[in-house]
Amino acid sequence: MEQWFAALSIFEKVYWLTAGISSVIFLILLVLTFIGAEVDDLGDVDAEIDGDTGIGFQFLSFKNLMGFFTIFGWSGIACIDAGYSNGLTMIISVVCGLLMMLAMATLFYYLTKLDSDGSLKMKNALNSVGEVYLTIGANRSRIGKVQVNVQGGLRSLEALTDESTDLIQGDIITVTSVTDNGILIVNKHSK
Repeated sequence: MEQWFAALSIFEKVYWLTAGISSVIFLILLVLTFIGAEVDDLGDVDAEIDGDTGIGFQFLSFKNLMGFFTIFGWSGIACIDAGYSNGLTMIISVVCGLLMMLAMATLFYYLTKLDSDGSLKMKNALNSVGEVYLTIGANRSRIGKVQVNVQGGLRSLEALTDESTDLIQGDIITVTSVTDNGILIVNKHSK
């Protein structure tokens, strides 16, 4: 092994060392990611800013840099083995490394878009059909409760009505609007 490495040119040694070291670090990061260890703070630009929700597309992060050096090294070795010139080898390996960084940054960007905060957005209840759960006073005289399907789940929410008669338990209603403080305005459902 020592004889093989000693026989390499400086150019080849740089690529082999880059590929070897970065591959080991990249594999460690990969394993840590799969077991759920926190390795994100190593490369986040905004890690020290309290209350920051992060930047959407992070091209420069520790994981991306390790991905760059890994692909840079291995594509360079492949170019050397194919007999390409040093200049062409450098160009191809840099382009391959940058493409890897772009692919990883894009992947992590879209993975963060899968995140959901689970907050109930009352505007999503508009035009929903539901049922009165607790009597609602006529002409907004008393808050009652309705059960409506909002954001994929059945919810019991406070409601008022502009109807001239009380809406009693079991009446079918339609949500017509939502007040600024999150109370539903409902009317009797017309079929």
